[in-house]
Formats: sequence, structure tokens, C-alpha cells
Amino acid sequence: MPVAIKRILFFFILILLWQGIVIAGIWPESMIPAPLSVAKELYLGFKDMTLVWDILASFRHLFIGLACSLVIGTILGVLLANNKTLDETLGSMILALQSVPSIVWVPLAIIWFGFGEASIIFVVIIGGTFVMTMNMRIGIKNVPPIYLKAARTMGSNGVDLFFKVIVPAAIPYAVTGVKLAWAFSWRALMAAELLSTGPGLGYTLSYASDFNNMSLVIGIIIIIGVIGSVVDQLVFQRIEKSVLKRWGLEEEVA
Repeated sequence: MPVAIKRILFFFILILLWQGIVIAGIWPESMIPAPLSVAKELYLGFKDMTLVWDILASFRHLFIGLACSLVIGTILGVLLANNKTLDETLGSMILALQSVPSIVWVPLAIIWFGFGEASIIFVVIIGGTFVMTMNMRIGIKNVPPIYLKAARTMGSNGVDLFFKVIVPAAIPYAVTGVKLAWAFSWRALMAAELLSTGPGLGYTLSYASDFNNMSLVIGIIIIIGVIGSVVDQLVFQRIEKSVLKRWGLEEEVA
């Protein structure tokens, strides 16, 4: 059975179970609204363009923050991989900060930048930078020594060695870093927008929660999940598979 059919059947059954829970009255509808109620809220939100503008605003915050985090993370990763002292000091701090949830940075961002877009973008940058840094560091450190010896034997040194041997060898790790940075940044974005003054999906989610509009709350959660899944599967997974095949790290499927 094709994967697409399996997924359609899975979600169809899931919606039926959801509707069954509502009909059975296991939880009050104020807590678990019916699927049709959620669909109605989403329809109204897209009809008056509110959700469209929220999605566009969220993507603007994401693209700015993610671009900055990739640049900063790449630079830090290269520095850590090539400087033992930095790796043993700054590297240990970055490793510790990587485990800190993005939402923890929100109060600090608000104190520093207020409730505007700057605080949201700051949290997004923090969300993606550390994971990109560690992947670039690992990628450069894991370049097979035989590659470096062979390149030096042929007269490659310094900048030439770095850009023609080390960087290409680290590309698979860099691609994985970009994919993870996207996922971490997307989560960080939602956490930051929850306490923002809008617009954005997180802000609208918080607004709907304040007015006990559970249909819209669940609808926005579905939108967030769908966007994350679609971007990951249609963009990053394809790029990752393409890179792995080109670098001979994954076999071609006949």
C-alpha cells in the first residue's frame, strides 16, 4: 500500500476517533471541540485572511532568525573545530546551552528587546544557532585523516585545503545541522510568539486561549504541525537524501 494512502487512512481513523470522543462526552466540548468546529474556525480564519497574515508574519520572523542562526552557527562551528582552547571553553558552554529549552530565553528577550519583533527573532536565533554550531564542529572534526594526508601530499594547504577538502567533507553534517536548526527555530518561534503582541501564529494561539476559543487553539496547533511536517518532508528530507546519495552515504533505491 502506498505511503500516501496509509497516511490518509491513519488521519481519517484519527478524526473518527476524535469525533467519537466528542459524541461520547468523555470530555466536555469546551475542552475537546468537534472536528467540524475546528474546521469552521480555520475556514473563517483563512476567509478573513487573519491566519494567512499570521502565517506570513511567522515565516518572516523565522527566515530572518534562521538565516542569522545558520551564519553564526557555521562560523562558531568552524572556530571550535579548529581551535582546541575555544572548543574546551566556549564549546562546553554551547553544549550546555543547547540543552536549554527555547522558551527559557523568552523572558530575557522581553527584558532586552521588549515585546516586539526583535525579541522574537532573538529567540529564533538562539533556537537554531547552538545545534548548527555543534553539527559544523562535528562535521569538520570528523573529516577522515586520509583525505587531509592525500590533499597535503598533492600540495594542498591552508585555505585551499579548507575549502576544497574539509568543507566538502563536512557538507552532510552541515545539511543535517540546517535541518535541525529549522526544527529548533520553528519551535522557538512559536514559544516566542506566545508572549508577543502579534502578529503571528503563536500570538493568535495565545489570544484564542485567553478567550477560551479551543476550536481555534486546536486549529492553530494543527497548522503549526502541518507546516513543520510539510517543510521537513518536502524540503529538508529531500535535500538531506540527495546530499547523502551524492556523498555515497546512502544507497540508491532501484
